[in-house]
Amino acid sequence: MPAPVPSARLLGLATAVPAYALGQNDIKAWARKLFNGRTADIDRLLPAFDNAGIETRYSCVPLGWHGDGHGWLERNRLYLDNAVELLARAATECLEAAGLAPADVDAVVAVSTSGFATPSLDALVIERLKLRRDVARLPVFGLGCAGGVVGLARAAEMARAVPGRRVLFLVAELCGLTFRDHDSSKSNVIATVLFGDGAAAALLATDGGDNGGVTAQAPRLSRAGEHTWPDSLDVMGWNIADDGFGVLFSQDIPSLVTREMPAVLDAYLAVQGLSLSDYDGFVCHPGGAKVVAALEQVFGLTPGGLEHPRGVLRDYGNMSAATVMFVLRRCIADCRPGRYLMSALGPGFSVGFLTLDVP
Repeated sequence: MPAPVPSARLLGLATAVPAYALGQNDIKAWARKLFNGRTADIDRLLPAFDNAGIETRYSCVPLGWHGDGHGWLERNRLYLDNAVELLARAATECLEAAGLAPADVDAVVAVSTSGFATPSLDALVIERLKLRRDVARLPVFGLGCAGGVVGLARAAEMARAVPGRRVLFLVAELCGLTFRDHDSSKSNVIATVLFGDGAAAALLATDGGDNGGVTAQAPRLSRAGEHTWPDSLDVMGWNIADDGFGVLFSQDIPSLVTREMPAVLDAYLAVQGLSLSDYDGFVCHPGGAKVVAALEQVFGLTPGGLEHPRGVLRDYGNMSAATVMFVLRRCIADCRPGRYLMSALGPGFSVGFLTLDVP
């Protein structure tokens, strides 16, 4: 009989946010002033700030920085500087939590969709933290909000491929810097309602290999799953313009979730021989208040049942791919043993699943 496949374990997890905390009411007042006279239905759109379930978001720049005509070149430079700084902070804290040093990292997976970097973020962090010269690299761009789950699954696959390999998973999204001052579209207004900045780092290794025994009680990542719906490329993504990223997302996402996701979720569960009743909780990317409500319906929960996703949305907003890692950190901090379903939706239009077992 073939040897059992080793499990990827989560040895450490840390998150980081930039310095500027922005209150939702302050952003609403700023948006009213900025879009007044430029967006015909701005008064109709403003209640979205109150209904988003968000109180605070974090930004690399103060609110007043926007609207001063900063170009794409300057914004991407700020993306590079701040992404590397936040990832270095999160990675250092993550390694300390695992009781390991930068020299112990064997591979780096870096996920981001809110800026361009070549050399990519993984190379920049390797240089910043002075990781070993033989570290394997995997930069991932374009997954959007799904990147937290799908990227973590890729990191777990790399860890399982070589027992004992320690894989550092990094994700940074600085969504605020993608805001385009002169875009008066409804999508751009709604982007000001939802998005914030954040980063996270996680360290993975397998049960086998020389891990010093630290994986024995660590959360275990098992089978991942993905689905990309046909004819859905216009649901979510970027429209690249001369002045940067133009946000693209459909107002039909909540209804798409309630209508299309149950069958896809059932197929994922069937492969594992599991049902929703076998899960003790859900670690999902919240997206927005309406998306959270749709997910609660899909998961058979009462309204408000997704406590941690709603809490992260309230305290940080939608940080794209990084958000689910903040939810995961809260879930683990609760110290509730059990099986949890991770999920996130993103451009494609796609969904990623990952099962997490917390001893």
